[in-house]
Amino acid sequence: MATEKMEFQTEVRDMLNLMINSLYSNKEIFLRELVSNAADALDKRRFLSLSNADLLPQGTQLRIDISVNKEGKRIVVEDNGIGMNKEDLINCLGTIARSGTKNFIKNLKEGDKGSVDLIGQFGVGFYSVFMVAKKVEVLTLKAGEKQGYLWASEGTGDFDARQGRHQDYFVPEG
Repeated sequence: MATEKMEFQTEVRDMLNLMINSLYSNKEIFLRELVSNAADALDKRRFLSLSNADLLPQGTQLRIDISVNKEGKRIVVEDNGIGMNKEDLINCLGTIARSGTKNFIKNLKEGDKGSVDLIGQFGVGFYSVFMVAKKVEVLTLKAGEKQGYLWASEGTGDFDARQGRHQDYFVPEG
């Protein structure tokens, strides 16, 4: 499967640098941010299913699962929310598309720590995972589509995006 390497948008590189070096005082905040994103994905799938029932078949239990492999130093946050296709991965994880982000970053660089209260409004909490992870992988399948994608980055300025299936990337434990 072909891997497509892309660079983060400038604002994302700046945000990654701030996240990793100064924005949060507690590194464990990343887990709250990931769970919050997963909850948003569940809400979006539930909402979109109101106009397209195929997105949430009868009996589907929306869920968020967290597993920890201490030996492998891996934390997995898994949800069955709306998911993303390749375009969504590039637009949502490779860029920060909110209009206030540049001002947010500028204020943080200038020492306005009060802006931290606004972090959830700009969709940048996901990047807090780079405070604790050497590599981040997002494996996703958009609800209603058949092709899954893997987004991966070490938070150093670029990311990979490739298509594939769940079993191509993870072997279930146990």
